[in-house]
Amino acid sequence: MKTQDRQTFDKENVFGLGQENSAYAQYFIGTSYLNPLTDPAQSSVFLANVTFEPGCRNNWHIHHAAAGGGQILICTAGSGWYQEEGKAPVSLEPGTVIVIPPEVKHWHGAKADSWFSHIAMEVPGTETSNEWLEPVDDEAYGKLE
Repeated sequence: MKTQDRQTFDKENVFGLGQENSAYAQYFIGTSYLNPLTDPAQSSVFLANVTFEPGCRNNWHIHHAAAGGGQILICTAGSGWYQEEGKAPVSLEPGTVIVIPPEVKHWHGAKADSWFSHIAMEVPGTETSNEWLEPVDDEAYGKLE
């Protein structure tokens, strides 16, 4: 459900906005927010609610792992996009679950006219790492509907 109004979105975003995601800002176009839901010191599974302002998206990236690994996105509020390299973009709405295997180049973020939140889960694995790549091309992003 597209939501441009911040106050309306805040009511829908049940896991909370969190703090501006300044540590990873260099890998995003626009502003994102991060609200950790689990403490890595207390759990082997890290969950965080990631919120994107309208038009915000992360760069193309790959979750590497020797075994296991990858990422799961659970969409909770607003409307967004997910795309794997070479495939059509997928519209993300509350309730959508995306399972991203390791070694798959992809990006995700808000639609141009909507706030968006998802819970991101880093799937446990061995020798896991995240490789940040090029930004999503403005022209290609602008054509998404």
